Amino acid sequence: MRAQWEASRPLMKRAWKQIVVSKIRMQEQVLACAGLPSARLKQLAGKVTSGDSSNVEAQAARFYWPLLMGIDFRRDSDSSGSNSLLNYGYTILRSAASRAVVAAGLHPTIGIHHSNRGNAFALSDDIMEPFRPLVDCCVRNIVHDQGTEVNTNAKMALTRLIAVDLPVEDSTTPLSLALVRLAASLGRSLESGELQLALPTTPGPVFLSSLGR
Repeated sequence: MRAQWEASRPLMKRAWKQIVVSKIRMQEQVLACAGLPSARLKQLAGKVTSGDSSNVEAQAARFYWPLLMGIDFRRDSDSSGSNSLLNYGYTILRSAASRAVVAAGLHPTIGIHHSNRGNAFALSDDIMEPFRPLVDCCVRNIVHDQGTEVNTNAKMALTRLIAVDLPVEDSTTPLSLALVRLAASLGRSLESGELQLALPTTPGPVFLSSLGR
């Protein structure tokens, strides 16, 4: 925690860049798996700077959501339907990320990028970012197969997501453990001053098409 508190701003900015790039690449793969145009996201991933000062993450989101969920879709945490399913999935992912942060000896309130004083889980929100598109993909499949109701089947499908085997570096590991590995690698990076994050590898179409089913 001392290393986390005393980490240099340049190191944290480089960490956030890697996280944003990983998230956009995951979004790109989700779109490609669904047979949707994704080349724009590949271009955007290459434009992310240290700290994402140009907010490329938001540019990617504006391109990504209408393609993935429909032209009229707007991401709104207070809305029902698909948004409610996304909220449920993100809550499960956030809980797993929070456990990973604590297991790594880090404090969840000290974020890399998220820094709202009222957010007790800022770091959890940071490290879950590369995994969010997996929830998105799962929700898209659920909506396609079952509709937008947050029923027992949908909840079970989203809960199972943290147990699926995800490629990380040269092996596979359950998503929950992939979060642990990422949090632990962040802790080591903060202590050493050398950034080496264990970010997830983008999975293939067979894996993505199976989510939520």
